[in-house]
Amino acid sequence: MEYIILAIALVAVVWGADNLVNGAVAIARRFKISDFVIGAVIVGIGTSLPELVVSSYGAIKGNVDVAIGNVVGSNIFNVLGILGISAIIYPVAVSRENIRFEIPFCIGVSILATLFAFNFFNGTEVVIGRVDGLIFLALFAAFIYISFMRDRRKGTVESSAEEPCNQNMVAATLKVIFGLAVLITGCHFFVESAVKIATAWGVNEAFISITLIACGTSLPEFAASMAAAMKKNSQIALGNIVGSNIFNITFILGLSSQITPLQGGGITFVDYVVMIVAAIAPIALCRKGSISRIAGTIMLIAFVAYNVYLIHTQNI
Repeated sequence: MEYIILAIALVAVVWGADNLVNGAVAIARRFKISDFVIGAVIVGIGTSLPELVVSSYGAIKGNVDVAIGNVVGSNIFNVLGILGISAIIYPVAVSRENIRFEIPFCIGVSILATLFAFNFFNGTEVVIGRVDGLIFLALFAAFIYISFMRDRRKGTVESSAEEPCNQNMVAATLKVIFGLAVLITGCHFFVESAVKIATAWGVNEAFISITLIACGTSLPEFAASMAAAMKKNSQIALGNIVGSNIFNITFILGLSSQITPLQGGGITFVDYVVMIVAAIAPIALCRKGSISRIAGTIMLIAFVAYNVYLIHTQNI
């Protein structure tokens, strides 16, 4: 029965996120927002709502490993798995603006999360405390503000969409509302079922959160990026991943730490290092302004290797 609930919940998550994102993009198009900002802010935040719900729910329930592991695992999967596959489908363009601001911002908050998690600044037993969380929330607000200001200064829409979005604003708003409701409900049942199944297998919460739950809550990012790659709109694909990862760390960890200080002992230093390496990968593997199919293959192989390492260390 748990397997059936898990499957239905995953479908609900994907359906809800798809409608939420479509509605949000329709609204954003009406306000002449560029593709990358749509990807990084609108789609990125929209597809990260499952992670928000799961991590917040984990924090409320006291499952701190779930709250932290979900973010770390999702960020790794987003870049090495999803962006890797997107690049294999169609090379992902990386602009100068991406290299100068968005990707370095993502790298910076990934490093900061690692420093906070291992008490580099305060040396206390709390891993990510409420003050750390407030810093993350401030960084999230700064990212949103700077992104829209940079986009406004350009003065034009850099959209490569085949045709403008003419959806009725009421219909788009309803998509956002109903999509969000289905998304939250689906996430609740997904987490409950995933934890029960994995626990029955004798798997610890840290491993569950950084693999099964992380990949499951990243399905909306996967769906959005695949759709963008198929349409050869790589700026939305890249923006979706970079924006999601920034949102995961700054807003989700920031909010979760306000619910309860996060002390996730099951998430290791290696996991954080892999998250940082994944954040660096889009710049490190970028050649002549794009992430090639070969680079995408390298990312995907690295993701598989990381999961083999996790399974080996868990003796599963």
